Amino acid sequence: MPALITLLDVTVRWPAEPGLPARTALKRVSLEVAAGELVGVVGAAGSGGATLVRALNGVVPQLIPAEVTGRLEVCGLDAVRTPVAEMARVVSLVTDDPEAQMTQLTVDAEVAFGLENQGLPLDEMRARVAEVLALVGLDALAARNPLTLSGGEQQRLVVACAIASRPRVLALDEPTANLDGPAGRRVLELARGLASGPDGVAVVIASHNVDLLAEYADRIVWLRDGRMVLDGDPSAVFTAMAHERAQERVNPGPPAATPAVTELCARLDPGSQALPVTVAGTVEWLAGRG
Repeated sequence: MPALITLLDVTVRWPAEPGLPARTALKRVSLEVAAGELVGVVGAAGSGGATLVRALNGVVPQLIPAEVTGRLEVCGLDAVRTPVAEMARVVSLVTDDPEAQMTQLTVDAEVAFGLENQGLPLDEMRARVAEVLALVGLDALAARNPLTLSGGEQQRLVVACAIASRPRVLALDEPTANLDGPAGRRVLELARGLASGPDGVAVVIASHNVDLLAEYADRIVWLRDGRMVLDGDPSAVFTAMAHERAQERVNPGPPAATPAVTELCARLDPGSQALPVTVAGTVEWLAGRG
């Protein structure tokens, strides 16, 4: 499948602020994401995942000022220089603060807002609103004010808004942060369905919910202090991360989370280079050792 996202030696530097020096959020990151791929971005807090996601539609540096160097191309557009309004036609962004993304008085109007800006016919707009609200389990709350929803319901609403526009790229920053286990799984299932569906959406998710990423992602990108440590299949990346934690190596900053089952297996077999990353895989792995 063709690459929809291309980063080549991308560096993002935040300017100095009162009381804070200038700092670098991403350091020469190179990455390609193809149509139909779901890529998880992991790392300790402050590793650069949120910055990477926000750069995909130009929010960084156009709305959040920063110095960006290197090549950052999404769907053939220069994400650094193409206006955010134009980037939004191909990239849907969901941030970790759902309430800040809401502007309308009802749930259904919130979903319809972006579709109205695209000039969709009324009948198609109504059909899409009903479809995505049912997908995220909010169809019974269509007439509610978004600000009266729970945190988890608000999170599902902004995901509904993002997928209603049928983007080529879906960029998500901590999309399960306010959700319980079943609701978080539903969001990842939706993202997986978009990637695997006929439109072949490219999905990038920055998250600390490594257990869900281990189950649903095609690839994992591990960032540390803004640099890419590894980019590979979930087993390879999480195995390397778990071995590092098990050996208690000293690295700058807090350690990155890994699936609990992978950490357990790393302690049982410190030499393995292919550890399981899900509960089902762990059961099979343990049975094979018996």
